Amino acid sequence: MSLRTRAPWVVLPAVLTLVVGASAAGGATGGSSDDPAGADASASAVTYDLLLRRGHVIDPKNNRDKVMDIAVKNGRIAAVGSKIDPSRAKQTVDVKGKYLSPGFIDMHTHLFRGEQDAYADGVLGLPPDGFTFRAGVTTALDTGSSGAENFELFKKNIIDTSKTRVLALLNIVGKGMAGGDKEQDLGNMDAQVTAEVAKKYPEIVRGIKTAHYEGPSWAPVERSVEAGEIAGVPAMIDFGSAEERSIEELLTEKLRPGDIYSHVYSGLRGELGEDGKLNPALRAGRDRGVLFDVGHGGGSFDWNVAMEGKKEGFWPDTISTDLHVTSMNGGMKDMSNVMSKFLAMGQPLKDVIEESTWKPAQALGRKDLGNLSVGSPADIAVFELEKGKFGYPDSFGLRVDGKEKLVTELTVRAGEVVWDLNGRTAKPWKPGAVGDRTHTEHAAP
Repeated sequence: MSLRTRAPWVVLPAVLTLVVGASAAGGATGGSSDDPAGADASASAVTYDLLLRRGHVIDPKNNRDKVMDIAVKNGRIAAVGSKIDPSRAKQTVDVKGKYLSPGFIDMHTHLFRGEQDAYADGVLGLPPDGFTFRAGVTTALDTGSSGAENFELFKKNIIDTSKTRVLALLNIVGKGMAGGDKEQDLGNMDAQVTAEVAKKYPEIVRGIKTAHYEGPSWAPVERSVEAGEIAGVPAMIDFGSAEERSIEELLTEKLRPGDIYSHVYSGLRGELGEDGKLNPALRAGRDRGVLFDVGHGGGSFDWNVAMEGKKEGFWPDTISTDLHVTSMNGGMKDMSNVMSKFLAMGQPLKDVIEESTWKPAQALGRKDLGNLSVGSPADIAVFELEKGKFGYPDSFGLRVDGKEKLVTELTVRAGEVVWDLNGRTAKPWKPGAVGDRTHTEHAAP
C-alpha cells in the first residue's frame, strides 16, 4: 500500500488555489519540460532570477533522476529542462557534479524558543534559521511545542519571523510541552478547543500531537485523534511509557490511516521484541495505514532496532531529526546527518530523498511542497555525497560506519539563496573589488 493511499488528508482549497494559480503563472513564464527544446521554446522573453545548471536532479514526485537545469522566477520553479539558456538568467550557478532535490522537510522539530524551562516558549527549543538551511531543510514541522493556549505566541515570535517555513502540530495539552506535571494534566487536554485553533490556521497547523504522557489513560491519544478528526488533520504520537497501554493496541486499534507514529527506531516503547525481531504490531499498523516517522532526537534512535528494520524491509515513511537543544550535538546532529545514516544502512539515495521531501509533504496534506514542479515554491537543496569513512553513532553510544555523507552545498528558499557553503554565488575577489553594500549585519529576516 502506497503512502498516498495510506494518508487521506486532503490538501486545503487555499493550498490548491495557490498551486493551480502558480502553475498557470509558471507555465506562462517558462513552461516545464524534460526535453531540451521544450524547456526553452515557450519563453524566449523570460528573464529568470536564478538558474541552477547541470545538477543531478532527484525529484520523486515527478520521477526525475537525471542531470537537468532548474530555473527560478519570483520565488517559484519557472522551468525544468536539460538545456536552459543561461543568458536569460540574472544569476547562474553551475552545480555540475552535485545533486539537486526539493528542499528537505524535517517532520519532527522543536522551535518554540523562549524564556521558559521546557519546549513551550522555552530554552530547549531552537530558532529555526540557524539550524535548518545548513542541512538543506526549507520546511520544518514543530511537533507539539505549542498548544491551543500559546500557539499564537509561537506564531508571532517564531513562525512569522523566520525565513524557514515553519509548520506546526498542535499539542493536545493546551499549554504545549511545558514540562513536568503540565504534560500529565488530563484536564488541560481538550479536543474541541485544540481543533478550533487548528482550523483557524489551516495552512500552518497540519496536525495534532501527543507526547510525554506517562499515565495509564488512553485519553491523550484518543483526544488527539478526536481533535484530528474534527480538524481534518492527522495525529502524531510520541508514545509514553505505561504498562497499561501497549504499542499493539495503539497501532491496531487507536490510530487512523494517516496518523503518525514517531520515534519508530527508539527501542524504548516495545518496537523490538525479546527475540530481536520487530514487534509485529509495526507491520500491522503499516498495513492499516499508520505512518512511521524517525524522530531521531537525543534518545530515540537505536541501531539494534534500525538494523532489524533494514533486515525486515521496514523503512520509515518520513525521516526527521527531533531537533532541539539536547539532540543537536549528539548522535543526531542535523537532517543531512540523519539522512546519511540511512544511506549507510544501504537504502537507495532516491528513497532517502523521497522520505525527506515528497512523502512528508503528502503526510501533511501540503502537496504544494516537496517537489520541483513548475509553479511550486522554489525550495531547493543542492548537496554532495562525500566519499570516505564516516561514523554514525546512535543515541546510545553505538556506531555504524558508512562510506558516504550528505553535505549541503546550497539551499534555496522561496527563490533566495539562504545557505552557500562554498560561496558559489559570490564573485571572486580581486584587488579593488567592491562587494554588495546593501546587506546589513543586523537586518531582520
